[in-house]
Amino acid sequence: VVQTWHGTPLKRIGRDLAGTPHADAAYMASMEHRSAQWSVLVSPNSFSTPVLRRAFGYSGEVLESGYPRNDLLYAPDRAKVAAAVRERLAIPEGRRVVLYAPTWREDRPRQGGRYDPGHQLDLDQAREALADDHVLLVRRHYLVGGSVPDTDVVRDVSRHPDVAELLLISDVLVTDYSSIMFDFAQTGRPMLFHTYDLAHYRDTLRGFCFDFEHRAPGPLIPDSAGIVAALRDPEAAVAGHREAYERFREAFCDLDDGSAAVKVVDRMLKEGRA
Repeated sequence: VVQTWHGTPLKRIGRDLAGTPHADAAYMASMEHRSAQWSVLVSPNSFSTPVLRRAFGYSGEVLESGYPRNDLLYAPDRAKVAAAVRERLAIPEGRRVVLYAPTWREDRPRQGGRYDPGHQLDLDQAREALADDHVLLVRRHYLVGGSVPDTDVVRDVSRHPDVAELLLISDVLVTDYSSIMFDFAQTGRPMLFHTYDLAHYRDTLRGFCFDFEHRAPGPLIPDSAGIVAALRDPEAAVAGHREAYERFREAFCDLDDGSAAVKVVDRMLKEGRA
């Protein structure tokens, strides 16, 4: 059994959630039993390995390989794939693509086991400001319910089957504390962080595995108007974070080179060849 997981942990996960308001005691207690069933745990980088071991109560083999799902971002035919994805999503030629992909929040439950999106980014304001030359793709977390009405500028791509394809075609990422930031960092393109509830999320709701404010690879912007303004010239908005971005990539993206899937498959087949 290969546990591929997803995302480098910025947010506390698993057993590390002990003491937070919405921690599920039964879920945390089951982690060690669950993880004992894994043969190999895939880790995206050396930072993640001890965090994942502790959070899951896992003592087995870890394969630090990068993430197979990000191999597309390094594929030789990625430009061809990107063109096909843009065509499939009917994105007009020449338009800048903004991907808005926030995480979910445990304190906003709704019926059916889903959570309220609680979008703090004013999509109408964004549409009005960016209408001439942008497309805003909205990617809701899979635990978030509801939908976003499609317009000429705003598109709901929450059901798109491969998030790596969305990363491939996006010129800018707007997120908050989602681990998608680590995946998008592979591209080297600008990231803006909509951190309207930073203190609450950091100190009460979830907590972080490292000092996000110090290591963030882009500006932390608390209000929607600031995000929209930054999207008019994202390169200028992130100019002061170039060194932080490079340090972020060195720390969290050093194993990703397009060969993660090969490494994982080789490990899966290793015992069969022995």
